[in-house]
Amino acid sequence: MKKILITRKLIKESEEKAIKTFDPILNTNDELYSQSKVIEMSQGCDGILSSLTEKLDKEIIDKLPDSVKIISNFAVGFGNIDLEAAKKKGIVVTNTPEVLSDATAEIGILLILGACRRAAEGIDSAKEGGWKWSADYLIGKQLTGTRLGILGMGRIGQKIARIAKSLGMIIHYHNRSKLSEDKEQGGIYHDNIKSLFSVSDVLSICCPATKETENMINKETVEYFPKGAVITNVARGDIIDDEALIDALSRRKIYAAGLDVYKNEPNLNPGYLKIKTAFILPHLGSATKDTRIAMANLAIDNIDEFFKTGNCKNNVN
Repeated sequence: MKKILITRKLIKESEEKAIKTFDPILNTNDELYSQSKVIEMSQGCDGILSSLTEKLDKEIIDKLPDSVKIISNFAVGFGNIDLEAAKKKGIVVTNTPEVLSDATAEIGILLILGACRRAAEGIDSAKEGGWKWSADYLIGKQLTGTRLGILGMGRIGQKIARIAKSLGMIIHYHNRSKLSEDKEQGGIYHDNIKSLFSVSDVLSICCPATKETENMINKETVEYFPKGAVITNVARGDIIDDEALIDALSRRKIYAAGLDVYKNEPNLNPGYLKIKTAFILPHLGSATKDTRIAMANLAIDNIDEFFKTGNCKNNVN
């Protein structure tokens, strides 16, 4: 049986599957391994089932033993892995697409609702008690008739669009290319971000983190938005320049933000904690039991498929 290092604790059902399929090294106490410990524990292993919490950069990949032939990432994203370094070392990298789209889209809608309807402020007020109702108490933004810009109209973006349409939102989107009519669901295509941002009363960021999308929300691009727009992010923290967004929130150019992902997680920029209109969650996009089991099982299947066939349909490098 192939020996596999599993870097984080999985849900019981998935660990049982791993035990039946491989000779796994399990992380029984869910310790966050250092880079040096990952290198140490991977000695003699055929593969690694990694998580977004492991930064597998060129330095660590170059030091992995030659026996490691696959890194199966327990996520749809793979920004934590240097794909080129892995390719040069002959290591296949895979991800877990599709299985988390529904759960992540639900969080995307929650971010939109939470930010627009000032949910964080409402929760704090309810907990404090003694609030006084008035006609303008915690007035928020209604979604009906609001223009929703979707940055990245992939599986998750399309699901968010479908739900948002049912709430009466008008869909605009930017993608690498225009989608077919059935996939864009009546959405209006924009071939550049300036055009999209300029009509986005609310923006939902759903695109992957790449060199091209890094800091796409920045000091310059926040000025493209209508005054009082809302920015939400269910994709990756690298897409937002935190200081630029915090500044825009502070001067009310941007009305509110709904964020589930951040740079340097879990150490989010403390500036967000000072913004009342920041609706922030601790990366809950895929956090349902069914989804996490499906993700882990797919990560296991990716390794199994690779060693049985020499290839994997979810190869990303």
